[in-house]
Amino acid sequence: MPHKRNPVLAERLCGMARLLRGYAATALEDVALWDERDIAHSSVERVIVPDAFLATDYAVGLCRQVVAGLEVRGERMRANLDATRGLVYSQRVLLALVDAGVARDAAYRSVQRAAQATFAGGDDFPARARLDPEIGGRLGARLEECFRLEPYLAQLDALFARGLAAAGAGGAAA
Repeated sequence: MPHKRNPVLAERLCGMARLLRGYAATALEDVALWDERDIAHSSVERVIVPDAFLATDYAVGLCRQVVAGLEVRGERMRANLDATRGLVYSQRVLLALVDAGVARDAAYRSVQRAAQATFAGGDDFPARARLDPEIGGRLGARLEECFRLEPYLAQLDALFARGLAAAGAGGAAA
């Protein structure tokens, strides 16, 4: 698809991930033999261990190329979040209800009911949650904290620093 950037690299990266998952499954079959440690599984290990390291090295190189070509469009990301009409915050509302002492099953049913009504075309999720006596009535002012994006971004600087440090591009590991 000509409108996509790096599709071949991403496809190769996905292929390496599938290959490595296959190696992991093969290695797990050898675990049952560890106490016996006969020669029955050593042939498999002689192949998958070096191949897995080579495939991983190749995948890391591909990943670096893909990431280097990324173009982050914050306004588009925000528009995608807003397109959910607040549904991205439903988990935080659920956890706030549980933290407030509501049984998890009951909290789940309340949040799901409000979310499904939003899907059906009614009010956005925050408005519906505020009006719901089992959600807004229970959480009160604490509910507004659930609809803030900032908590999701709180560890962003530390994550970038750790990633850059691991990549050898500078920054301190967190």
